[in-house]
Amino acid sequence: MSRVSVHRIEQGEPSVTMGAYLNVLAALGMTFSATVVADEASQPVADDKAGWLPARVRLADFPALQQLAWQVQGTDELTPREALGIYERNWRHVDEAALLPRERNLIDALRLAFGDAEAPGAGDV
Repeated sequence: MSRVSVHRIEQGEPSVTMGAYLNVLAALGMTFSATVVADEASQPVADDKAGWLPARVRLADFPALQQLAWQVQGTDELTPREALGIYERNWRHVDEAALLPRERNLIDALRLAFGDAEAPGAGDV
């Protein structure tokens, strides 16, 4: 391996091949392993939502919210109260079967935080 390749690895340049990285790892006595990432829908979901509430809700992290908030322009994040308001006003458009576990947890946490047990679909989520 050339000194130029090692220098590129040290600089974090994307043009370095994976083989070069593996050679450096072997020279340092380190190993590399790859694991299969499980599908998010099959991962266990934590049921403890008490005290969990994000400071800002990123639209890109929650697909259903992103679809419901199509009219929101110029921002990629909402406050938790704004997110809950969008869910409540547009609940009839939510495909509950398609909600990701993390989005379901977000909705539950928002309702717990703001004490809105009477929201449309509150018992459905």
